[in-house]
Order: sequence, then structure tokens, then C-alpha cells
Amino acid sequence: MMHYRSLFRFSHYPVLQSLCDRADPNLLANFELMKQSNERFLNITNKVINYGGTVAHQKLAERNKFPVRERITRLLDVGSPFLELSQLAGYELYGKEEVPSGGIVTGIGLINKRFCMIVANDPTIKGGTYYPITVKKHVRAQEIAWENKLPCVYLVDSGGANLMRQDEVFPDRDHFGRIFYNQANMSAQGIPQISIVLGSCTAGGAYVPAMSDENVIVSGNGTIFLGGPPLVKAATGEVVSAEDLGGARVHSFTSGLTDHFCTSELEALQKGRSIIKNLTTKQVGDIRDDQPLYDIEDLNYLMSSDLKKTMDSRHLIARLLDGSRFMEFKENYGTTLITGFGELYGQEVGIIANNGILFSESALKGAHFVNLCQQRGVPLIFLQNITGFMVGRKYETEGIAKHGAKMVNAVATATVPKLTLLFGGSFGAGNYGMCGRAYGAKFLFSWPSSRISVMGGDQAAGVLTSVQQQTIVRNGGEWNEKVEKDLKQKYSQKYDYESSAYYATARLWDDGIILPTQTRQTLGLALLTSMQHYKYERTGHGVFRM
Repeated sequence: MMHYRSLFRFSHYPVLQSLCDRADPNLLANFELMKQSNERFLNITNKVINYGGTVAHQKLAERNKFPVRERITRLLDVGSPFLELSQLAGYELYGKEEVPSGGIVTGIGLINKRFCMIVANDPTIKGGTYYPITVKKHVRAQEIAWENKLPCVYLVDSGGANLMRQDEVFPDRDHFGRIFYNQANMSAQGIPQISIVLGSCTAGGAYVPAMSDENVIVSGNGTIFLGGPPLVKAATGEVVSAEDLGGARVHSFTSGLTDHFCTSELEALQKGRSIIKNLTTKQVGDIRDDQPLYDIEDLNYLMSSDLKKTMDSRHLIARLLDGSRFMEFKENYGTTLITGFGELYGQEVGIIANNGILFSESALKGAHFVNLCQQRGVPLIFLQNITGFMVGRKYETEGIAKHGAKMVNAVATATVPKLTLLFGGSFGAGNYGMCGRAYGAKFLFSWPSSRISVMGGDQAAGVLTSVQQQTIVRNGGEWNEKVEKDLKQKYSQKYDYESSAYYATARLWDDGIILPTQTRQTLGLALLTSMQHYKYERTGHGVFRM
């Protein structure tokens, strides 16, 4: 997993100088704004994680069940980290109807020293039924597992598709059926599919274990059936209990759908660990953790949630890379884009970080560097804080569109693992050039204070108001300062709401919001996961000097 040559090569790279005077009034002002942003995130996240509170957990305990995140903790290696994905999926997505975490917990963790993708239904949220966002989150987890060849462990406790939203979860290509399509194809490619049935497995949900390679079921709680007792009665008139219809004994002793009969959740989770231990997939070796020289907490002082204030991206790089070592590439050319080499948890990486608007020179520099990393098989980390490409007559005539397209093309066609962090703004085509969601990043994370939209709110308000003015005047309407002010405020508020990190993460435009202090560990885990089974692919052409 780790290139040993990097242990020596990168130790000679220059150390970034990045001081942070926490007594500086400007940095203290930044800290107060970031503190508010981070506290809001923590408050929202705590409500999501503790949804249902003591009452919900007590009901689970009465049925000898663990809460969903405790199930995951007991499944993982003791003390190992869990990279939870999209914690705030579904946040404020369905109005007053709450679906915390999208009703499902997904993430990557170590089971017997193997990175695994865990997909766990939360039965305390709508009975574990699948809303549109639940399906999207489940499919996204499978996509990550497929790309990175991660064994999938499904902790099943679900009532199947949410019947009131069947038109949004059942018929389309990436709806409920895609889950089982993915399972079949991953299994065909040797990516293990393991189900631990801890509760209901109804209707379409029954196909999760049915399409798995090996299954565990808990007696008394685990049930699997295509049609539950109410449907059976409605369809045939037969009256049958859930246990007799599809309980653990039925499927372990008679139907053969399950392979391991357990009497408790703890036993079932331990059995799941044993199954993973028997796999021939690669184990994770010792991970080299050469800490940066600077405190990562400094980022809350150096960066401001007011994105009109800027931070030199080298401050972030110095708190991300091993030993704060970084060899900058083309440092005197296209200076609004920072490119260079370093290490993260012992793995060599190429860094591309915004340090201002993208001009033709910085776009050409970015394209050159991406090609260089592609040729060498070096994974790329994109650190986004971008307002877009420069506009105006001078820049259009210089070819900003075609030069920007070169960078976008290089990013789109790069096959090395790509990771993206939105730590500031992500606007317009700058999102494309910096490996936004559409450009194949293995993982994409956001800070709570980040913003993403086609353009900034003020700019959008100006453009939309100007268009509206032309329409009103053309139709003989009245135009004055008050009308202009009201329209600008309306459009600005719309963009302010829709560009927030919460709006984005609720819709799975990223893989989760993380605190600035979690940046190194999160990107590190994502990188190690991505490199586990990466195979270098030659491009068939040399590096184009831009």
C-alpha cells in the first residue's frame, strides 16, 4: 500500500513556514466566526446522532437490540477509527418530516485489519424504510466500495421501500433496484457481500441478504420475507406470524437463505467479524503517522467563515502533510494556484490548492501538474476555495476558456485516485477545474463554512436583477430603487440558503461535512482506502508542457 521509496525521497522536501499568532486581533476575529460555524455543525450533528433519545434506545434495549452506531462500534476493531459518510444526509430535505442521516449509517472502518464498507439501517427512523435520500446514500456507499474494492457488510434492519414515496424510490435506474444490481456485480468481481440480519428484512429489503455471499441472522429479531404478514393476509387470506413466515429458524434450518444462526446481536456481530477474517482480501499494515509541525487547531484562526477574507492555502497544506514538508511545483508561475508534492500518512500525494481566482497561467499550470501526477501514478488532493475563472474582455481574448478547458480536461481524464476538500468557496467552472462532484473524486468533503453554487450570491443577485429589470421595462412596468433593492435581497437570500454546506450535504453533493480539525485524519483515511487496490494505468502519451 505504501511506496517505500517515498520514505526517503520526501524526507528531504522543504518544510513550509506557517506561523499563527493567536493573539492577533484579526485572527481572533476569524476564530470567533469559525467557532460559531463549528458549534452550529456540532449541535446539528449531535441532534441527528441522538435522534429519538433515551426513549428510542430503551425500546431497542427491550428487544435486545443495540443502537445503530453501537452495532458498528462492536463490529469494528477495538479503538480503530470509523469514517462515517454523509452524516447529515436528508437534513431539512423533507420539510417537517425528519429523516436523520437519511435513515441509514454508512462508512468505512477496519474489521480484522481490513477496510470494509458498512451499511447499517437505523430502525428508529421510520422503521428503517427507504426514502429517496436513503436509496441515494446506500448506492453511493456501494459506489465507493466498488471503486475501492471494499468488502461490504450490511447490518440489515429495514421495512423496505417507503410506500408513500414509491414513485421516488422504486422505478428509476438509480432507485431501489440498483442496490441489488450493485451487489450482484460486486460479488461477480470478487468483492465480498456480507449481510447480518438484525431485524426486519421486508419486501425489496429481503434481497439485500438474498443477493449476499454469506448471511448471519439473529433469532427472535431477524426476519426475511418478500411479503410480510399484512401483505400475505391481503393477498391470500393466510394468517401467519412474522417468525413463522420468515424467522431465523425458517431460513437457517429450512430455506437455507441464511448461513449462520445466532441467538443475540453480539454473537451475530462477532460472527460477522469471523467471516471477514476468513476473507483473502488485503490487510492494512502499520500506518506511518508523521505529524505536521503545526497545530491543526490553528486553521480556526487562519481561516474565516466570511469567505470574503482569504487565507494563504499553504497554511492548510502545512497542517495537512506529514512533517509539514512540501515541494512546490512552478511556485513562481500562475501563483493563484498552488501545486506540489508531499506525503500524507506515508503516501506520496500531489496537492492542488486555490490561492485566488484562476487565470490562464494558473489553469495551464494545473493541467501540467495533473498530467505529471497521472504519469507517475501519484494521487491528487484538491483543496478548493475558488470563485471561478477570470472573466472580462482582456481575459477572453487571451483564451481563458480554452486554457481553463485544458485543466478541466486533465482533471476529468486523470485516473489516479482524486480526493477533494471544499474549505472555502466552490463557484462556477472553478468547481470543475478543481475536481468537483462530477469529476470522479473518490471522496469529497466540506467544511461547515464552505459554499457551493454556480456563482456567488451577490453576483447572482446582480445578474438576475438586471435580467428582471429588462423584462419589466420592456413590458411597460415600473422600475425604481425599491424594486431593485427588494429583488436583489430576494435573489441573494435564495443563493445564500442554497449555497450552504448543509443544503449540499443533505443532497449528497459531498460525502460529508467535517470540522477543520478533522481534515488530516479524514483525508488520510480516504487516501489509504483509495490506494489499497489502486493499479497504475499508463496514459499512452507523455506530459504536455503547457
